[in-house]
Amino acid sequence: MARYTDASCRQCRRIGEKLFLKGDRCYSQKCGVERRKRPPGEPSRRRPRSSDWAVQLREKQKARFTYGVLERQFRKYFEEARDTKGVTGDLLLSTLEQRLDNVVYRLSFADSRKQGRQLVNHGHFNVNGRRVNIPSYLIKVGDVITWNRVDGDTVPEFVQALTDGLPKRPVPSWLQLEPSDLKGEVLSIPDASENDSGVDVRLIVEFYSK
Repeated sequence: MARYTDASCRQCRRIGEKLFLKGDRCYSQKCGVERRKRPPGEPSRRRPRSSDWAVQLREKQKARFTYGVLERQFRKYFEEARDTKGVTGDLLLSTLEQRLDNVVYRLSFADSRKQGRQLVNHGHFNVNGRRVNIPSYLIKVGDVITWNRVDGDTVPEFVQALTDGLPKRPVPSWLQLEPSDLKGEVLSIPDASENDSGVDVRLIVEFYSK
C-alpha cells in the first residue's frame, strides 16, 4: 500500500500554513511551520509571482496533504464527484470527509488524521459491529463506529489516554458522539458548508478542468 513516508511538517511548510497534521504538536513551539517559515529545499533569493496554475496546484496539494490522500486516489475522488449530479467541489469535500480515518479524527478518537489512519490500519475500530482496517472506507448514514475491544469490555490504557476528556474538539453536526460508550454515529452526509479545512474547492475544480 502506497503512503507518504517523509516528515509531515515538510508538507505544511510546502503549503506555507499549518495543516495540523501532527495533533497537539502543531499548537506548540515545536511546530515546523513556526520554526522554519520558508519552504523545504534550497532557499531562493527571490520568489517569483505565483501563476494561476501554481495557486490552483497549491490548493489541490493542500487538500491532499490535509486528508492524507495520494494523487491517484485524490483524482479518482474528483472524477467520481464530477460524474455525480451536484456541485463537484462540495461532493469532493463530502467524499473526503466520509473516509473512516477522517471520521475517527472528527469524533476526537485520534489527535490527527494521520493518527486516525494508523489506528484504523491496526484494526482498532468496528463499523456496525464489524472490524474495518481500511482508512479509505467510506462511511454511510446510520453507520456506528466503535472501538474494537478484543478483551470484552476492557478498554486498553492507550485508548483511555486518547479518549480522556472527550470531545477534544467540536464534533460536526453530521456526527453524534457518545463519550461514555466511546461510540459515534453518522447522522447525515457531511455538509460542505460546515467544513473547516480552509480548502478552496473552486481552485481544485479549475485545476483538473484544464
